[in-house]
Amino acid sequence: MSETAQVSSLPLPPMQYVTLFSEENIKRGRTPRPPPPITDNYSMFGSPFNTDDAVIRPLESQNIRRLYPNNYDHRRELKKLNHSITASFLDLVDICIRNPESEARATKIDDLTLLFIHMHHLVNEFRPHQARETLKVMLEQQNRQRLEIAERFRRHFDKAWELVQQAISTIPEPTESNIKLLIDIDRVQPLEGNSNNQACGNGCAEEDRVLCQIIDLL
Repeated sequence: MSETAQVSSLPLPPMQYVTLFSEENIKRGRTPRPPPPITDNYSMFGSPFNTDDAVIRPLESQNIRRLYPNNYDHRRELKKLNHSITASFLDLVDICIRNPESEARATKIDDLTLLFIHMHHLVNEFRPHQARETLKVMLEQQNRQRLEIAERFRRHFDKAWELVQQAISTIPEPTESNIKLLIDIDRVQPLEGNSNNQACGNGCAEEDRVLCQIIDLL
């Protein structure tokens, strides 16, 4: 009797991957590369899938008999399935009480399984709508946070502007005595007699002429 190969459909525990990303492996470039994207068939939880398949595959592609028409109202069909599941479960309980070994028990279990598959399929068809609504809520939350931040910034800006205006209003008006204390007018604007001594006849300063002579001697 040949042994059946046991293949886990789940990834290895996280610590199996953490040990591969040690500092030494990172320095030497020995860390494993990410797996390439799947472009063909693959298996997940023991079921085969194809990358070209729709996110929500129709029931016919899964060899499942459809119990409702192609054009239907999700809410109405979900209510009908809920009632059918309740009635089938009560029938199953009655069968188990009267004759547990009856073949009708297995038939009723298959009916319940089919009903649950249909209900699960209808719920999955709401996933795109759920994703859009989730994204809408996230964007509204981000927009609200940005507006709150902008409002806090505006309040801080107004407060800072008010403090600056108050500081400006406390500055005294400039007078001649205040200007003389801040600026030495005699040093900024030298006398006309000193300007003749500092400049040479050709328009250059005396210091520049002396420096030129020293450089020529060198």
